[in-house]
Amino acid sequence: MNIVELRDFDDHELVVLATDTDSGLKAVIAVHSTIPGPACGGTRMWPYASHQEAIIDVLRLSRGMTYKNIMAGLPLGGGKSVIIGDPTRHKSEALLRAFGRKVEALGGRYIAAEDVGTSPADMDIIATETRHVAGTGRKNGLGDPSPFTAWGVFHGIRATATELFGTPDLQGRTIAVQGLGHVGHYVCSHLATAGAKLIVSDIDPTRIDYIVREYGAVAIDPDRIHAVECDIFAPCALGASLNPVTIPDIKAKAVAGAANNQLATPDMAMELQKRSILYAPDYVINAGGVMAIASDIDGTFTTEGLRKKAAAIAETLSGIYQRARLGGQTTADVADTIARERLYEIKANRQRSVAA
Repeated sequence: MNIVELRDFDDHELVVLATDTDSGLKAVIAVHSTIPGPACGGTRMWPYASHQEAIIDVLRLSRGMTYKNIMAGLPLGGGKSVIIGDPTRHKSEALLRAFGRKVEALGGRYIAAEDVGTSPADMDIIATETRHVAGTGRKNGLGDPSPFTAWGVFHGIRATATELFGTPDLQGRTIAVQGLGHVGHYVCSHLATAGAKLIVSDIDPTRIDYIVREYGAVAIDPDRIHAVECDIFAPCALGASLNPVTIPDIKAKAVAGAANNQLATPDMAMELQKRSILYAPDYVINAGGVMAIASDIDGTFTTEGLRKKAAAIAETLSGIYQRARLGGQTTADVADTIARERLYEIKANRQRSVAA
């Protein structure tokens, strides 16, 4: 397999295949861009069916992190890592420490953080081998950034409601939430407090039972959550939930959720637009977590400050919606264009500075 010939390879600066025989580590680290600063992004552990599937995922996720960090105004580039394996069966201290050594070998080009299948406690173990890690659970560490991701997503949903209905008020609005993990759980809490009616799904029955009991949500099969009658569909699980199979069945007026890489392929954005379904670009609406990670890295973390920054995601989304509406473009294209413009500007400014 030639990585540079894959469709999702986007002039990535570095792609590392990392293995460790003793611990069983099989991982991929992708650095998309360090133009704005060191590449930062989560470490995902997942039982990928193949190395190619893992590589494609990390390529897409790392590029998304570049755009996410740029759109959030952070001095960070984009990177991501994936560890191949079932986190419930294959994770071990030896494996995490081996991964930490691989991160350390990159000399700070990549900063790891938690993601699906990893936790602040895992970051603590990785941190025994490298200082290039954020979101640890140690004293004065950030811990789980999920609450800030969810706070930003909640305000992004409010901005989406404003675009659709002329008001951010969610009282009586029906929101379908796919995935009730760390982020999805908090999103449901905020939505319920705002008076929204919840339809939820997850592969873990215990998560469903809790949300149904606490917030009066209606549970539905995970395979059908995208097709329910609702105002807004909020994917908060894994990516590629917006694809040729699901999009024709979507009855929601908008898609606004926390999951990364929601579009199975870039052209899915146009398919949503053809059906007049408003789409909140995933790396814009879910940037609250990386804002928290950035504040952990530079030591400026305060809960109040972060909640304010994450809430401002609503303004960014509103600007994207307006530009897309006026220009007849998809919201995904508008967000990508803005991100590339900002990346080019940073690169040009750096070159002028060097030349001077």
